[in-house]
Amino acid sequence: MSIVSRIKSNPALKKIAHGLLVPKYEHRPRFWIRAFVNPFFHKKGKNTIVRRSARMDVFPYNKFEMGEQSVIESFATVNNGVGDVTIGKQSIVGMGNVIIGPVSIGNEVMLAQNIVISGLNHGYQDVTISPRQQKEVCKQIIIGDDVWIGANAVITAGVTIGKHSVIGAGSVVTKDIPEFSVAIGNPAKVVKKYNSVTELWEKCN
Repeated sequence: MSIVSRIKSNPALKKIAHGLLVPKYEHRPRFWIRAFVNPFFHKKGKNTIVRRSARMDVFPYNKFEMGEQSVIESFATVNNGVGDVTIGKQSIVGMGNVIIGPVSIGNEVMLAQNIVISGLNHGYQDVTISPRQQKEVCKQIIIGDDVWIGANAVITAGVTIGKHSVIGAGSVVTKDIPEFSVAIGNPAKVVKKYNSVTELWEKCN
């Protein structure tokens, strides 16, 4: 069993490790973790850019990867505290985006401004305690290659967006979107699909 597995399986050790990694009442790693530990655990390809004002709440016990020539723009937040975050090659995370793992983003993906992509939910079923204290529920989000997501969209936990699909601005995606589709609205619905026979984008009935 690895050291990480032993810590995760032992509540006392987990509490000690958490205190060393995260300041009390906060949800971001300590400075020494960001500066001296993360660079040895996380992978970034050549010519990646992370703007100084981006908030990188990434921890060494989960994966964070960026492919070459990808960009995380100003005022974006990336958090892998509850699940891996991977970003492919030549993808852009736009200004003000929030990405909370587990999330996998493919190659040449365009995320416009103020998008929320969160694989995390809190339980709420027990009415005797606050949802804040209830169990976290995480479901993987997968965004395929060549996807374009418009500004102010929300991508909810467990959703897969297929290759070369487009999500309209302000849409809330609660279900899987097939590849080569255009989806808009709240909840997002597919309004166009690419027909490989006619080689045209056709409206859905």
